[in-house]
Amino acid sequence: MELALILFAVTYVCMMLFTQYRSYIAIISAGVFISLGIIPLSQIAGAVEWNVILMIGGTMGTMFFFVESKMPALMADGILSRTPNVKWAIIALSLFSGLISAFMDNVATVLMLAPVALAIAKKQNVNPVSMLVAISISSNLQGAATLVGDTTSILMGGYAGMDFLDFFFFRGRIGIFWVVEASAVVSIFVLAFLFRKNRQSIVSREKTKVTDFFPTYMLLLTVGLLIFASFFPNKPELTNGYICVGIFLVCVIRELIFKRNFKGIAGAFREIDYKTLFLLVGLFIIIGGIKNAGVIDAIAQLFVKICGNNLFLTYTTVVWFSVAISSFIDNIPYVATMLPVVTGMASLMNIEPFILYFGLLSGATLGGNITPIGASANIAALGILEKNGYFVKPGQFMKISVPFTLAAVFTGYILIWIIWA
Repeated sequence: MELALILFAVTYVCMMLFTQYRSYIAIISAGVFISLGIIPLSQIAGAVEWNVILMIGGTMGTMFFFVESKMPALMADGILSRTPNVKWAIIALSLFSGLISAFMDNVATVLMLAPVALAIAKKQNVNPVSMLVAISISSNLQGAATLVGDTTSILMGGYAGMDFLDFFFFRGRIGIFWVVEASAVVSIFVLAFLFRKNRQSIVSREKTKVTDFFPTYMLLLTVGLLIFASFFPNKPELTNGYICVGIFLVCVIRELIFKRNFKGIAGAFREIDYKTLFLLVGLFIIIGGIKNAGVIDAIAQLFVKICGNNLFLTYTTVVWFSVAISSFIDNIPYVATMLPVVTGMASLMNIEPFILYFGLLSGATLGGNITPIGASANIAALGILEKNGYFVKPGQFMKISVPFTLAAVFTGYILIWIIWA
């Protein structure tokens, strides 16, 4: 356990210090975990979230055709024509990101809106880093709003026996959806303050003309199928990944058969950010290793010793410790491990566990926003920026993410306690 924890800490410190090489660091570290037997060979395939990998790869490919159709540029024109300056354009994109990600995967949301942000930045001749960061952290915020918004929501909903509507109203009280929306309202003021200096006036230009709407229809079909699939609790584990890859292949087949556009097909496969995919594979193996070594279990057991029977202390610890832990490790294995722990704690305290479930969901989902590598959506956003020549330092990212996350979590922390204590 000690060796796994040391390797884990060294890996994450190196990735924070050497952001341009984080994919190589993750793969090398995963290799060390495997070679030392911290994670057995038989568990490697199961440790990797292949559904996430397939979703990212497939959506990135579809995005190439979406960008080539010039639809992102047209969407950028629409947003720019309705916003007075760059600050409100960033806020508008963030709100749109949050709205979409409440009903579909956060990574897919970032991949869909990134071309729009890049198009706006290019038109206005501004740095796109702030836009992409705001989009990614806003998507993570809204992931906890509905049963289908994030994997952590699905985990909690399944464990607690909650259905889709229970996130809106549950046992005669308002549900977690409205808590998240209140946090989103607060986040608007935070973003407005952070981007108060981005007052460059919007330059009115001739609107882009789109002649091929097929990629847009395919992207909308992707969203629709992801939402539709979310209502089937016993679907195959890789369903979402198959949907994204399948839609991409439809686009490729169309280019091959009807347009004979071999150059476009090659460009689509080149557009897939393989460095980000390798980074995620490495991280999943590392997380599987520390879980297998008992690190996460040991942390979970520590809760029982610290909190005792004090509900407020227990709730507070669950929320803010979840924020801290999820800033650095994937929140999926953490939430999966902590759900039975908080259930046992609630049983010992002779209370229903829902306040602890909601606190865990809020803290773990939003905590990933704090660091560049705390959430898959953040990694995807930074991968897109890197691909376009923008290398984001951790401090640059956290200058936006930390105040945003703390404001959102604190709002949810207060409201959940008032509603459910």
